[in-house]
Amino acid sequence: QVQLVESGGGLVQTGGSLRLSCAASGRSLSSYTTGWFRQAPGAEREFVGAIRWRGDSIAYADSVKGRFTISGDNAKTTVYLQMNTLKPEDTAVYYCAVRPNYFSTSYRPEQYNCWGQGTQVTVSS
Repeated sequence: QVQLVESGGGLVQTGGSLRLSCAASGRSLSSYTTGWFRQAPGAEREFVGAIRWRGDSIAYADSVKGRFTISGDNAKTTVYLQMNTLKPEDTAVYYCAVRPNYFSTSYRPEQYNCWGQGTQVTVSS
């Protein structure tokens, strides 16, 4: 079973940038479709984006399209979420999660079966 660890969160001003990392131990992420989600206080977990190395498919939520970019390292052990032009409404705990790569990208969190512990992103106005 793969284990996921997110890092890179922090406090940033509006308009700033952060890069989150999702590091996998135990298995290569090429075996998975990897999703990024976020959850603000009192809100449901929300899809941010996902990458499926098999077929090189990437999907983004409309709310982050053009501002956020998902990529992976050559060793396929880390997936990144580059976040630019951050807004206060991007404040949330960000999670990465995986599902087997014979499944396509999905916006539904219940369709991912392994999750990291999350990393806090706070955007000040």
